[in-house]
Amino acid sequence: MLTVLITGASGFVGGHVVREAERRRAGVRLLAHRRPVPRSGARCVRGDLTDPESLRGVCDGVDVLIHCAAQIGGTEAANEAVNAGGTAALVAEARRAGVRRVVHLSTASVYGRGTYRGQRPEELVRNPRSWTSRTRAAAEDAVLAAGGVVLRPHLVYGEGDAWVGPGMARVLRELPGTVAGWSARMSMIAVPDLARALVGVAFAPDSALSASVYHAAHPDPVGVGGALRAVAACARIPWPRRDLTVRRARDLLAGDDVLPGVVDLLTTDHLFESDTLWSDLREAPGDPFGTGFRRAEPWYRSTLSSAGRR
Repeated sequence: MLTVLITGASGFVGGHVVREAERRRAGVRLLAHRRPVPRSGARCVRGDLTDPESLRGVCDGVDVLIHCAAQIGGTEAANEAVNAGGTAALVAEARRAGVRRVVHLSTASVYGRGTYRGQRPEELVRNPRSWTSRTRAAAEDAVLAAGGVVLRPHLVYGEGDAWVGPGMARVLRELPGTVAGWSARMSMIAVPDLARALVGVAFAPDSALSASVYHAAHPDPVGVGGALRAVAACARIPWPRRDLTVRRARDLLAGDDVLPGVVDLLTTDHLFESDTLWSDLREAPGDPFGTGFRRAEPWYRSTLSSAGRR
């Protein structure tokens, strides 16, 4: 039985990773700092990514490390301390303890803004723009230098989602129309499938993995319009009858710090090749968006409709 240390277990993806690792009957340890971790039979070890000395010994007896913890947003110093410095310190401790493999949950946002239509990781150049993306790229470098594996999802949805569904709902509430017909396409993955991929890569034999960086998504593209309609139905937001240009939408949202970037994201293709991941794992990628989102509909309906009433 493999022993796995999971960071970020109290977060959106990390909680699902814990359940998947337990489903596979691994010996599970959780790196805990302040936030409560999911109830499980896992052993908790204390450590703070911003305090390298506190990480001493957390990887002793661990076979694989799945690193899901990340600082998203906040100050530059906080992002640097957790994502860059914290990951480097944790990887150094993993190497000292003889951990067999480090798997890191990163993000396709390390590529920066642009149009992406099915490229593989080796065909793209990272160009991060924000503090979060720049420091997460630095975290990747630490993992890759240690011989680890990086997974880059684009948009992740499902129970516990605090970014994708809520962000789409905000756009729908703020704009009086669709934008350029919402005709762009994007790569998405349900959070249970992302957890399955992370644990699968962690436990796979060395001979099974053909890359050190993978895109993590369902191979079937998701139309932005279809995804927004699914969110609108859960949030009880009427579908608008008019259409706006991208420029007009940006003008209407000019006073918001976040939403213009969300509109840019939703009006440009963001498709990332992910067949390699599932082929190497010899696993099906799970259900396409329509089926996967329906499973999470009760949670989204409760969360998004209550958010709209506040």
